[in-house]
Amino acid sequence: MKNMTLEHIAAVCGGTYIGNEADKTREIQGAVIDSRLVEKDYLFIPVRGEKVDGHSFIPSVFEKGALAVLSEEKLEDPAGPCILVENTLDAMKKIAADYRRGLDIKVVGITGSVGKTSTKEMIASVLAQKYNVLKTEGNLNNEIGLPLTIFKIREEHQVAVLEMGISEFGEMDRLSTMANPDICVITNIGLCHLENLITRDGILKAKTESFAHLTPDGIAVLNGDDDKLCDKKVVNGKPAVFYGIEKVAKVAETEEGTKTLAEKTVYATNVEAVDLTGTKAAIHYPSKETGGEVTMEVTIPIAGEHNVYNALAAVSVARELGLTCDEMKRGIESVQTIGGRSNLIHKNGITIIDDCYNANPVSMKASIDVLANAPGRKIAVLGDMGELGAEEKQLHYMVGEHFAGKGIDALYCVGTLSQEIAKAVRTCSSKTEVHHYEDKADLIKDLVKEVQSGDTVLVKASHFMGFPEIVKELTK
Repeated sequence: MKNMTLEHIAAVCGGTYIGNEADKTREIQGAVIDSRLVEKDYLFIPVRGEKVDGHSFIPSVFEKGALAVLSEEKLEDPAGPCILVENTLDAMKKIAADYRRGLDIKVVGITGSVGKTSTKEMIASVLAQKYNVLKTEGNLNNEIGLPLTIFKIREEHQVAVLEMGISEFGEMDRLSTMANPDICVITNIGLCHLENLITRDGILKAKTESFAHLTPDGIAVLNGDDDKLCDKKVVNGKPAVFYGIEKVAKVAETEEGTKTLAEKTVYATNVEAVDLTGTKAAIHYPSKETGGEVTMEVTIPIAGEHNVYNALAAVSVARELGLTCDEMKRGIESVQTIGGRSNLIHKNGITIIDDCYNANPVSMKASIDVLANAPGRKIAVLGDMGELGAEEKQLHYMVGEHFAGKGIDALYCVGTLSQEIAKAVRTCSSKTEVHHYEDKADLIKDLVKEVQSGDTVLVKASHFMGFPEIVKELTK
């Protein structure tokens, strides 16, 4: 890792170096918190957890070839260099921030209430057509995962696509201090993490903490069809790049009344669903070279209008980083889904829309819309959505109201809050079979008996509901 000598690391994190003087100038080759991932000349960062204290693994990591360790406690005769710090997690974040600033690389930081991961995958797929890209893997988007991702950046990487997820004020400030993005993408301001952020205005305030940590020439890429983001026309003295459906400014009904949304720089027309296999659209953007408008016909290999927005965000970023139209098109049309997020599974004649990684009202409605376009009998398996604050029951009921007009044949729900979804569907639609369960095992038992060849089944809930178990049973 470039410039990451033990002497420099100790200075950056305010630690005290303990060890051989000759080792001070040696560079670490990586940094991890999991002792099982330690390789030769790595820095091991022990973390105190509820059940396990990483400090207990310090002797073993030196046996694996670790160059040095951080520690919150003075060690007796360590087998290698130690940097004594007050708090290893705080030290890790300081080291990550310093390391990122020493890299000659473009960083794209992605946040938003809904669609962060799928947008990250789309942007990475497009940029990989021109650059060597490192992207956030899995759910490593928090104050532990982000620095670990930054530590994986090497000199061969040209772009890093970093996802940043938050649930409280100040968290984005800390994340973006580490990421120091050249381009900040915000997908939307939706209804999630309301327990701490209270309102959508609170969510907007928390997400846009990232703006203060853009590089001097950094830009913001924003969803212009979002009634909160569309007001952020200038960020740090530079015009924001807005994307959305249709170019012209739209009028929308918001909590505050009628509002004019943003005119878009990058926009889509002729959006057309292709069953569950994808979505067609024409994407338009101004050429950096000629100033004229470029029109690109694409088929996004993932269903749902929300994936058009992901493609628009990717084009907005790619345009700033100099990709050609052919490179953008190739990247969009080769993107792949990941488990738990709009992932299509075909088994025993059944099509399963595995979207059970997480859920909030916006993503739940989007998934329902995807199911509505499926052929054959349509079955939705829905569960509770978490962290919605005082209005959680009302927000579940509103999802049920949205569901009721979509022509879906059957609804299977489990969970206390999902009773509100079931109640709304029963009230607003007489054509949908509605089943609600207190126990997930009872739902699975009935569902497995009911589902038959030719059916399409959507499985979606917040992560704590454990819905991958339902997907597993359906795919046996």
